[in-house]
Parts: sequence; structure tokens; C-alpha cells
Amino acid sequence: MTRNKPVPGHEVQQRVYGNNCFGCGPANDSGLHLEFHLNEEHKRFVCNFELAQRFEGPPSHAHGGIIATILDESMGKVSKLRSIIAVTQTMQVNYIRPVPLDKPLITEGWEVGVNGREHFRAAEIRNARGEVLATSTGTFIEVDPARMFAKFLKEREHDTT
Repeated sequence: MTRNKPVPGHEVQQRVYGNNCFGCGPANDSGLHLEFHLNEEHKRFVCNFELAQRFEGPPSHAHGGIIATILDESMGKVSKLRSIIAVTQTMQVNYIRPVPLDKPLITEGWEVGVNGREHFRAAEIRNARGEVLATSTGTFIEVDPARMFAKFLKEREHDTT
């Protein structure tokens, strides 16, 4: 089997343990380090956070891609309610007001409905006054992680033998 040579500076290091997710992974030095908790009464995943200057888009405000990432992460956490793995299929983001940097913010994600493997979700980002700054809706597809990652696991097993 022929393997592509890695591009210099883009070598992949295998991780056995740790969470390197850009949104919530504590092991990702460049990530957002979002920490969610479940509001059991409302069945919503909630995260209080502040965005550092390095996530700037417009002056003193968050880049739109970072806003979308936070909303995607909020909706993705909802999979824990059903103990499933689901990946984003589609996502709609509504940018209502600029999202400030270095200010207290809140994001919440919740389930809207389920149709077979399709899971419909919503999320929002609010400021400390409760004003909604951005919203999203998305469709997540439930996957079988053993099938989805089988090729990766097989290649990894081959590399260690």
C-alpha cells in the first residue's frame, strides 16, 4: 500500500488518550476550551465562557467562524442526552449582533426533534444581559463509531505492527 508523504510541518502525531477537540478539548492549546454542563430541568447543555483576543474578526469582536464553531459545539453536546455519536450534516447560523471579546457569554444547545438517525438541534449565544447574539439550527446524523472509524483504526493497527 502506498502512503502519501506528510507535508513538512503537518506531521500527524497519534493520540491514544486525551481530548484534542478544538471546541472543548483541554489538550488543544489553540482551542476554545469550552466546558459544558447539563441543565437537567431544561435538558440543555450550557457553557459560560469568554473569548480571547486571538479569536478576533471585526475589531474587538469574534470571528464568524468562531461563532459558528461554538454553536456547532453546543448542538453537538446534545448527543450525550441519548448516549450517541452524531456528526453535523447541515447547520444554519444567524448572526444577530456582534459577539464581543473578553466579555462574559453563554451558549446553550438543545434537542428539537428526532427522525430515525436524524437529530434536529438548536443553539444560541447570549451576552450577560441575556440578549441573543447568534442562533443556529442543525441536523446531526447518528453514526456507528466502529464503522465510521474502522478504516482509521485498521490503519493505526497496521502502523503499530
